[in-house]
Amino acid sequence: MKYCFGVDIGGTTIKMGLFTAEGELLDKWEIVTRRENGGENVPGDIAEAISGKCLEKNIDKSDITGVGIGVPGPVTPDGTVMKCANLGWGIFNVNEKMSALTGLKCSALNDANAAALGELWRGSAKGYKNLVFITLGTGVGGGIVIDGRIVHGIHGGGGEIGHIVVNPKEEAVCGCGGHGHLEQYASATGIVRMAKIELSKPECTSSLKNVENITCKDIFDAAKAGDKTACELVDTMCSYLAFALSGVAATCDPEVYVIGGGVSKAGTVITDTVKKHFMSNNMNVLTKSEFKLAELGNDAGIYGAAYLTISEG
Repeated sequence: MKYCFGVDIGGTTIKMGLFTAEGELLDKWEIVTRRENGGENVPGDIAEAISGKCLEKNIDKSDITGVGIGVPGPVTPDGTVMKCANLGWGIFNVNEKMSALTGLKCSALNDANAAALGELWRGSAKGYKNLVFITLGTGVGGGIVIDGRIVHGIHGGGGEIGHIVVNPKEEAVCGCGGHGHLEQYASATGIVRMAKIELSKPECTSSLKNVENITCKDIFDAAKAGDKTACELVDTMCSYLAFALSGVAATCDPEVYVIGGGVSKAGTVITDTVKKHFMSNNMNVLTKSEFKLAELGNDAGIYGAAYLTISEG
């Protein structure tokens, strides 16, 4: 039997999965992400975990087809990471580094791109070949798949939907240093930022004024309960997301848009509201795509990373 590994590097933990070459998840586990000293320990820790799992399962490395690795930052098609602020990594070739440490074929890609492939392979986009994946969390990430293959972009920036400019008049600064990016409105931190601005207005009578240390979940819960300000915040957030996706639609016209990440736990209120604005913004031919919530949750990254090794043969 042939096997492969899927790895999803996060800022706190590294998620790992052992799969058969046919795509069955046999085992999954996590190790701590040691970010000290510029994340220098991370590659070695991953290699050690893979070796340990092979020993535990009595798997010979000759039976492993490859290791797919999702990385929290831009990755070029040849596996070169273009800096990862969350890990402290500079520019280096992850494929070459990990192959040298493991003795296995290794393939790296952006973590949101990995999640996109995961949803395509085993999630809500199973059966499709063209999708746009949007992950709404602390930030906004994305992945674009055309004819079953990820759009990396020559500099590794393909699918960086969170940094599409949706409000050029915005004065607040995005985490990347730009202004008016989608991430400033459609992320968990973005909608909380907008809420604090609204709640600071004397005329605002929202029930959210009584919430200490307001969260994204508080806002969506209040919206579902009918709070006017919360409903307006959710509508604004979704309108910005729909606006950004309108540009993406005119560029690649996918079969389906899949929305994941922690914010997506709010449910169909997001897909329904985004679709409402999207339908009103676009020419008819671009409004035929579907909108779905992601299904794989935190496992999407390991599934997609593993799929990368399988799809590459």
